[in-house]
Amino acid sequence: MGISEVTGRTRSMGALFAGVALLNTAMVGLTTAATLIVAAGSGAAWSGLPSVASVLGTAGGAFGAGLLLPVHGRRRVLVCGYGVAALGSLVAFTGALATAVLPLLLGILLVGVGNGGAQLSRYLAADLYPQERRGRALATVVWAGTVGALAGPALMAPAADAATGFGWPSLSGPVAVAVLATAGAALAAALLPRHIPLPREKPVTAARGPVRSPAVVRPLVAMVAAQLAMVAVMTMTPLQLQSHGHGLDAVGWVLSAHMIGMFALAPLSGRIADRWGPAVAVNAGLGVLALATATALAAPTAHTSGLPVALFLLGYGWNLVFVGGSAQLSRDLAPETRSRVQGTVDAVVWSASALAGLGSGQLFAGGGYGLVAVVGGVLALVPLVLLVPRDGR
Repeated sequence: MGISEVTGRTRSMGALFAGVALLNTAMVGLTTAATLIVAAGSGAAWSGLPSVASVLGTAGGAFGAGLLLPVHGRRRVLVCGYGVAALGSLVAFTGALATAVLPLLLGILLVGVGNGGAQLSRYLAADLYPQERRGRALATVVWAGTVGALAGPALMAPAADAATGFGWPSLSGPVAVAVLATAGAALAAALLPRHIPLPREKPVTAARGPVRSPAVVRPLVAMVAAQLAMVAVMTMTPLQLQSHGHGLDAVGWVLSAHMIGMFALAPLSGRIADRWGPAVAVNAGLGVLALATATALAAPTAHTSGLPVALFLLGYGWNLVFVGGSAQLSRDLAPETRSRVQGTVDAVVWSASALAGLGSGQLFAGGGYGLVAVVGGVLALVPLVLLVPRDGR
């Protein structure tokens, strides 16, 4: 491998990592602040709208980016996507200043479009490496979500104080941070090399169309099931804690354990996928998700022990499935169809988040946290039964 190729790969990985970290930082702070703004102005019943807008924008952005990448290349698509996110954050900032819900939601939708491109960055990282190293490469970019998970909440209070000092509404501060973060992501994408030699690939053959092939169906079903189970249990856990008299400190502690599980161990998941195959990582993740829901069911009020463990396992089970499924989609698809299929899968997975967020509330209202945990466990186990691989992949 030549020096220029190594330099181009390193530069590409750095730019992809920075873009994802900055977009995640923007999304965490923006959606949290917007949820509080909408709840204060329109009532708690409408407080879920910012989350729905971000999920729908991400799904649309992932699908669109998947179609555009083969035509226009990773640099141009990511710069445009992050530019849309920067524009959206500015629109959201005007909404936060005026406490106007519609521009706030429109802005979040546009930021979500850019986030869809950020999600596909893991596949772009995988393409830079030979097949036996793709799990670790994409896991490195997934790990960038740790930065957003930590930086987003940590910046909220200082940003709110700074906004108050300027005479703005305090919650406009985190939205202003999103403006800076999305602009930084666009700059990072602009630093991507225009051309970098990609490693040679083994020929990929499939007896059926790419969307119906096992190389797509298996990771798609597993990733959707993991997303449904994870989002449903995670969304209802704060309500479960509050209904038993626990304050925001307990909620924050449990959700922090969950976020660490979701992102911090991504490199380990990548090594598992590379060493033993993507199917092993996916099946292990589904098993961990089932264990997590069983733990939540067994200790639904243990805010210092059972629930933090359950939510950590919930996050890491999702991570194993996400990294393993993504590794299979980066390895077992022909280059000419890969981006389109990857974008379609991401769009379906993110759409599942909206379904899980809405459905979990109905389950909680009808049968409590226990019913949510049981349904989450069933969702995790179903792919293990239906999608037993017939080969070593």
